[in-house]
Amino acid sequence: MDFLRPATWDEALAAKAGRPDAVPLSGGTDIMVEINFDHRRPDALLDLNRIADLREHTREGDGSGAPYIRVGAAVPYSTIVEHLHGPLPALALASHTVASPQIRNRGGVGGNLGTASPAGDAHPALLAADAVVEAESAERGVRLVPIDDFYTGVKRNCLAPDELIRAVRVPVADGPQQFSKVGTRNAMVIAVCAFSVALHPRSGRVRTGIGSAAPTPVRARAAEDFLAGVLAEERAWQRRGALPPSAVREFADLVSGAASPIDDVRGTGDYRRHALRVMARRTLAWVWDEYRDGHGDGYEDGEGAGACA
Repeated sequence: MDFLRPATWDEALAAKAGRPDAVPLSGGTDIMVEINFDHRRPDALLDLNRIADLREHTREGDGSGAPYIRVGAAVPYSTIVEHLHGPLPALALASHTVASPQIRNRGGVGGNLGTASPAGDAHPALLAADAVVEAESAERGVRLVPIDDFYTGVKRNCLAPDELIRAVRVPVADGPQQFSKVGTRNAMVIAVCAFSVALHPRSGRVRTGIGSAAPTPVRARAAEDFLAGVLAEERAWQRRGALPPSAVREFADLVSGAASPIDDVRGTGDYRRHALRVMARRTLAWVWDEYRDGHGDGYEDGEGAGACA
């Protein structure tokens, strides 16, 4: 096994172009497990740990567009929890559920995206937030991939063989966001299923993300359209009144119906559908209560509630 250790991003891109078979290594929380159990034996590893800017996060955007947080591919989950819970509440909540403190100090969103496992904790929150993946190659430069187009199959993504993930651009929340996960225990567990919902009052949209309940992370698009329609018809964005119970139930049913889960050692497909229905009701209640209390205002200044304690 060859071990490539570039010192700069340009060197990393050149190395990947020369060895498209090289597997990127940063946190190592996925690939090292596979190697240690002899489930995978790549011909080359591309170590990215010397590239400091992959561990940086910055607020970007200007007056012509909505602000976003550019999260480097190797920014640890612990950093997201500690420093980005205001502007990126759902991603911070999801990051807080990842494994153990040791793994949260090593793993990052770039690894989740690269592995593209449907059970990755970050995926539902990224889908709900309408994130954009920054991919780059030495030959073609930077390519911006909407998160909806990133996942192509079970543990497959749209990256070209010579591309690396440099960062993910996550819009600053303009409304409440939530994340919920079901597992067999509270820590060190792969999700049985996961769900995230985000309200976008500025555009009148609702976005969702479902994890570990389909071949890829998916959105519950019918549920989003239904709830957005109810909120517009009832003028609920302006009135901030209680949601009709029938609408909450229908939203939950549509979320459950968007999944296509299988039976496996962690749970049955029927259980996953039931759990998603429950999580959809609960998270919708949480975000709407937060919005009604006025926490839908001020998110762009990093004052969102999104607590991670």
